[in-house]
Amino acid sequence: MSGAGTGAELRLVTPGEAIETSSGVRAGTGTISYGDAIIATKVGWVNNNNGVISVDPINSAYMPRSGDLVIGVIESVRNNLWFADVNGPFNGLLPMSLAPWKVEFGAAREQMDIGDVMLARVQEVDEAHNIVLTMKGVGLRRLKEGFMLEVSMTHISRIRGDNDSTLNMLKDATDCRIIVGDNGRLWIDGDSEGLSVMKKIIDFVRNEGHKENFKATLVEFIEDARRNL
Repeated sequence: MSGAGTGAELRLVTPGEAIETSSGVRAGTGTISYGDAIIATKVGWVNNNNGVISVDPINSAYMPRSGDLVIGVIESVRNNLWFADVNGPFNGLLPMSLAPWKVEFGAAREQMDIGDVMLARVQEVDEAHNIVLTMKGVGLRRLKEGFMLEVSMTHISRIRGDNDSTLNMLKDATDCRIIVGDNGRLWIDGDSEGLSVMKKIIDFVRNEGHKENFKATLVEFIEDARRNL
């Protein structure tokens, strides 16, 4: 599964499909070892990373974990808390005690109302799947300037790259401020030229993010996009 220089797509497999023999490799996420074979347990793209075979699902839902950075959209407001869509199976709850402002009881709408976008962290996820959010932390705030985009959860790591290398490249190339949430959402702010390039880049990621030489082709795509502005 090299193909990095050919632009080949990663191999697509379905549950129950034998990926390869287990000799010399280990089963990773989305696979199991059965007999002398590695078997897929998800529909997705096969990856071989240092002898660990895994399957990156084509589509996967965001499952919140404590500490995750999330971009949420306010869906309803009560006297002492906000409910936010965090792109997961359940809404996140932001209690007044974990908000960054001093808010009088019943005056929550004065700080954030329905449709507003916020940057928060997951404080905890309890056994009943309640997602408690906090906005007490460095950089956590209501997001006012810019706009939100969504990508597949499997592409978040592609956009970040190793040690945020790809993300930093995107920031330098577009001169945009980019926040990547762990919940499959991005917040982007910049001038019209940079935003235009970023929109094209995100479309490129959605269409090409599963290919083996993604980062190399991304560099070429950014150069072409900037030339064609």
